[in-house]
Amino acid sequence: MVRFSFFLILFSLIVVSSNAQQINDKNDFAVIAYYAGRTTMIDSFEVEKLTHLIFSFCHLKGDSLSVSNIRDSATIQKMVQLKKRNPELKILLSLGGWGGCKTCSEIFSTKKGRRIFSKTAKHLCNYFKVDGIDLDWEYPVIAGFPGHLYSPEDKNNFTALVKRLRKKLGNKKEISFAAGGFTTYIDSSIDWKNVMPLVNRVNLMSYDLTSGFSMVSGHHTPLYSTPQQTESVDKGVKNLMAAGVPAAKIAIGAAFYARLFQVTDTTNNGIYRPARFYHGLSFSRFADTINVANGFTQYWDSIAQAPYAFNMERKLFATYDDSASIKLKTEYVIKHHLNGIMFWQLAEDKFDNGLLNVIDEVKKE
Repeated sequence: MVRFSFFLILFSLIVVSSNAQQINDKNDFAVIAYYAGRTTMIDSFEVEKLTHLIFSFCHLKGDSLSVSNIRDSATIQKMVQLKKRNPELKILLSLGGWGGCKTCSEIFSTKKGRRIFSKTAKHLCNYFKVDGIDLDWEYPVIAGFPGHLYSPEDKNNFTALVKRLRKKLGNKKEISFAAGGFTTYIDSSIDWKNVMPLVNRVNLMSYDLTSGFSMVSGHHTPLYSTPQQTESVDKGVKNLMAAGVPAAKIAIGAAFYARLFQVTDTTNNGIYRPARFYHGLSFSRFADTINVANGFTQYWDSIAQAPYAFNMERKLFATYDDSASIKLKTEYVIKHHLNGIMFWQLAEDKFDNGLLNVIDEVKKE
């Protein structure tokens, strides 16, 4: 009887410990929004549901990290003021973005460039009273924005940059970076073994997997791979883990926007057909645009776990995240004990009852 009671108590402790760990995992779930919208609209969003808000973007001015203009400074200051509504909110400054890192390969190839950048990054963090730096260099080693320089040496130079930045910022400031969600980037661009111990997380850009340069329509942010399209959130996560990246430092990406493609024919409701990029569309405009009245029929890919829509008459194919796919992505993060979910970008969401609200509801379940 004594032995039975002992094992009963031990089993109870294990269950309590397991439940506590699950609760802790959900409390640690990062919800990260990039923001590139107007200064005057930032406080209209439900920032209480975020853990991180990233200003997009700062740029290089010579060797220095620079805020481009007075408007951007005002936006950063407004973002910092949001801590009054959400004291736990972390504000980060991001460098670069698509088309915003023209001289990164050149500047970060020298000790002087990395030293001055890190010094000015610390200065801006202190000046604006923000919580860290996010690096969005698209891309080291491989071709990114047309005409931007890249080099095989970028891989080691990125590692040296992160080392210098961590030394300068200390351990209290956060460092993250945006990573291409596709295989070539994961395999080629980053020395994962030496970079990841120095950063808080990697923000996996598991969107634009069918990009504006794609000549065939497809899902741009699918959760799972399909026979016709191998790149996906799940594949990106598995590739990172195979490279030694801890699950607890991976934040997957969600898209708060659609990509529309003009396809050549109506076969297969427009998916995986010869195409050219037409335009993007914010989630806040979905209801008024991607609907039956405008000639769109909505579909669900049960393999990719992703929605899409097609206008048969205009031969327009739309790929996007919606409430259902965002819910599945959030559940995926919890299931695989990842760091969290990030998205581009908050200004494309609704002010309330948008996709951010879906993430928050699943997180609280």
